Amino acid sequence: MTGAPALRVANPSDRDAISALLRRSYPVLLAPDYDAETLATALPHLTDARPELVGSGRYFLAEVGAGHGGQCTLLSAGGWSTDHPGTGAITPGEGHVRHVVTDPAALRRGLARIIVGRCIDEARQAGFRRLTCLSTLTAVPFYAALGFADDSPGAVTLPGGTRLPAVRMTRAL
Repeated sequence: MTGAPALRVANPSDRDAISALLRRSYPVLLAPDYDAETLATALPHLTDARPELVGSGRYFLAEVGAGHGGQCTLLSAGGWSTDHPGTGAITPGEGHVRHVVTDPAALRRGLARIIVGRCIDEARQAGFRRLTCLSTLTAVPFYAALGFADDSPGAVTLPGGTRLPAVRMTRAL
């Protein structure tokens, strides 16, 4: 990998690369906070990039060039939506940070911070007053460092009824 990471808007053709990033990242990153049984049930659902999100124009990729071949390596991804994850409901003035992930080999380089910063800026410019996220237990300190406050414990309900413990967090814009 060469060069500084570049941030760009994802498009539908990126879906497989994003799913691959999710598959290589979430099992490693979430293991300290979730038991093996929960992960075995949840990961097949969490590691599939959502087509509606990837194609929304509000999902971003941080990647670096790989050299002579002109191919890039995807290091981090994430975005935001106007609708609540899972329900599709819309609360006026409220956006939602979604599916933020960084390759374990690229942690602590500020990539996810740049992506969430872009989400904050865009939501603010679009007139939103707050952003929420359903944070994994692992990511709570990350979101807190970006000004998100812990609202309440919760869970992400996945297909089949699997519930992944999470924390609802909110940030005023």
